[in-house]
Amino acid sequence: MNDDGHAEGDGPPVRRIPRRAAVTAIAAASAGGVLAGLGLTAAGSDASRRPGASSAPAPAVPDPRAVAAVLANRTRAVRERDRVAFMATVAAAPAAYRDAQGRMFDNLLRLPLASWSETLVRLEPGSAVARVRLSYRLRGFDDAPVVRTRYMAFAPRSGSWTVAGDGAARGLPDEADVFDGGPLTVVRGRRTLVLGDGPRLHEIARRLDAAVPVVSGVVGDGWRRRTVAVAPADPGLAAALADPSGAGAQGLDRIAAVATTAPTAGKGRGADRVVVSPVAFARLSALGRDVVLTHELTHVATGGARDGRTPVWLIEGLADYVGYLRADVSVRSAARELRAEVAAGRLPARLPGPDDFAASAPRLPQAYQEAWLACRMIAERYGEAALVRLYRAAGRGPLDAALRATLGVDPARLTALWRDYLRETLG
Repeated sequence: MNDDGHAEGDGPPVRRIPRRAAVTAIAAASAGGVLAGLGLTAAGSDASRRPGASSAPAPAVPDPRAVAAVLANRTRAVRERDRVAFMATVAAAPAAYRDAQGRMFDNLLRLPLASWSETLVRLEPGSAVARVRLSYRLRGFDDAPVVRTRYMAFAPRSGSWTVAGDGAARGLPDEADVFDGGPLTVVRGRRTLVLGDGPRLHEIARRLDAAVPVVSGVVGDGWRRRTVAVAPADPGLAAALADPSGAGAQGLDRIAAVATTAPTAGKGRGADRVVVSPVAFARLSALGRDVVLTHELTHVATGGARDGRTPVWLIEGLADYVGYLRADVSVRSAARELRAEVAAGRLPARLPGPDDFAASAPRLPQAYQEAWLACRMIAERYGEAALVRLYRAAGRGPLDAALRATLGVDPARLTALWRDYLRETLG
């Protein structure tokens, strides 16, 4: 481990990937087998496929009111902390699904829930699989309920209906949340709530608490100054929480943490979460963990520049600028990959673009270092307040106009100043 918080032989920790994720719920084969046994999948014999033969019976489809009643019972059971009533709704499901539901219920009881509900969105056409809207809010942290999409297969039982599994057999994966993992531990910091079954939860809370005043010292106090961090032990669940599309999962082993936003009810910006990767975070030194968590908290405080206009180099550069403020490490050490290129006479011709920050980018460490040093140069030359003004102005209009209004330069002049700074600092 080097003194800048990096593992030997690795580049600096990469911290951002595309947002949110979904995980396929309990084994498709299991669920499919149960549904077939209950007559809920269409199956025709060879005879039924002959011309003129009668078709197989249509699968049983529940009345939406019956499904809504089961979901209401589940909601009531969580609110009343009644495990027996909750598990009764999955009594006919495969053992693996029942076990997962039991773990989820136990985890929910550990959370500071201000609200919880499961409601029917619709029944999938011609099936007994319901699309369900799961909604919850963490007391003191979520301004609006977080919403997740789940799928539940229903089966008739004793004149009623019961949950028989998930939607995996029909290719309908659930959206994951931290309570889908192992037994949760909940750690409360002064301004942080850390949830997970992974290691170092108390350490994460302590480091995030210490980062709050550092972030506010740069970007101001116009944010909630509190956050929720999730730290699952399972890398797959961490990937799911970070990116529901799965596009960023391939780079998860290089990512120590990522700031993401869980969708919420209404038109708000969503609920901020810092997802900690169990593998990459463990490889960092104490210094590296401080830098990474402060970086991600900066994204939380600034809204992660969701305007789609702010240049990625400015988004990531500002976060690294704040992240390294407390770091007792030299610039030449923290930017060693870029320093090697500059020393060899390979000075970058332009500021990094969006593609340079992709998880598969060949010069990913250098892209972060270039962005960091661009923002560091701006703060040193024009002042930290000017850097923050530029960040905010770039989110409201073209970068050219933002540069002229805040720094009095155009993009070409900024690039020239930055290249000179790299040469002087790293050469």
